Parts: sequence; structure tokens; C-alpha cells
Amino acid sequence: MIIAGVEEAGRGPVIGPMVMAIACVNEKDEFKLKTLGVKDSKLLTPLQRERLYNEIKDLCDYHIIKVSPKEIDSAVNSEDTNLNWLEADKAVVLINKLKPKRVILDCPSTNLKEYKKYIQKRLKYKPKIVVEHKADVKYTIVGAASILAKVVRDNEIKKLKAKHKVNFGSGYPSDPLTIEFTRKNYNKYPFFRQSWETWQKAKKHGGQKKLGEF
Repeated sequence: MIIAGVEEAGRGPVIGPMVMAIACVNEKDEFKLKTLGVKDSKLLTPLQRERLYNEIKDLCDYHIIKVSPKEIDSAVNSEDTNLNWLEADKAVVLINKLKPKRVILDCPSTNLKEYKKYIQKRLKYKPKIVVEHKADVKYTIVGAASILAKVVRDNEIKKLKAKHKVNFGSGYPSDPLTIEFTRKNYNKYPFFRQSWETWQKAKKHGGQKKLGEF
């Protein structure tokens, strides 16, 4: 049976795309991923992820989607959808493309049942769907997808820094360098997620930092 894991990287940053990946493997070969040391990307160093990225691509069928800041903003600001449903929509695209028999998804929603139902309704066929929290930690194949997504996301960030000749740190709102960069440059670059509070505060104060803000 062909099984698959679906995972994202870069859901939370104020800068850059979110990346989603699906990794598929024959169930009898999943142990090979575990033997290589595949696990949740957050438990690995950048060097380990880079090494495993190429080995996962050799072992698995896979597909990767980059979701732009503009598309993320559109979903967050919409009355009809939100970031969770956008992630679900992209998961549907990935699953429909490779058509595995069993799919395990790391669920961003608190409502596992609704998230599963939303995806099932939009698929072009009927695989077995497993929707769980922390699936990237529990299932090796989801860990593989998380590594693919994370390495691509990190590379996209490197490309943005090189293209615009800037250093904005990690792009996450918890990063002081990212906060400072956003405050000073909120209206200068196209890679910000303008629906994020960090960017909204920067715009509101016109780049001027006020006591207690950010």
C-alpha cells in the first residue's frame, strides 16, 4: 500500500511563503526512512535536514507547493476562508496529484473531525485519511514531508535575502531582528504577510517604534 504524509513549514512567519509537501512511499519501505534518521524536521539540524532532503527525494514520490504571502493574506482577510482551510485546500491539491491509498496529515485545526471532513469532500477519490495533531512527531512519513517543506522554505528565505540584499533574520514574529526589520521596512518589500500583527503594527506607527509596541 502506498502511504503518504502531508506537512507544512513556515505557517507562522511574517515574511516569505508557507511551503507544503507530500511524501509517498510503499508502506513496506517506510522503515528505510526511519533507518536514515527521518523524523520531525524541528528535531534536526539544518545540515541533517539537507542530507535527508536528498535521500527522501530518492526514496519517495513527492510534490511541493509554495504558498505566497499574497495568497496567505487573501485567506486570512477573507470572510469565507482562513489559514486552516487554505492549508487544507493545498493538502487536497497534493493528495489528488499523487493519489496515495492512505494519507496522514498534521492538523492545524483544533477540530480534527471537521478538518478531515473538509478534505474528504474535496478529494477526487477515496483514500484512507488520518488527521492528527503532532503527526510529524508520531509518523515517519509525515516527518519526511516536514523535512521536504522545511528545506524548501529555508531555501526560499535565502533566495529572498540574496535577491533584495537584506537580512531580516528568520522571518518569524518572535525574532527581534525580524521585528526591527519589519518596523523599518514594512512598505519597501513584497515579501511581507500584511495580515500579520507584526506588519500591521509597523504600518500603524509608520515605522516609528513606540513604548510597549512590537
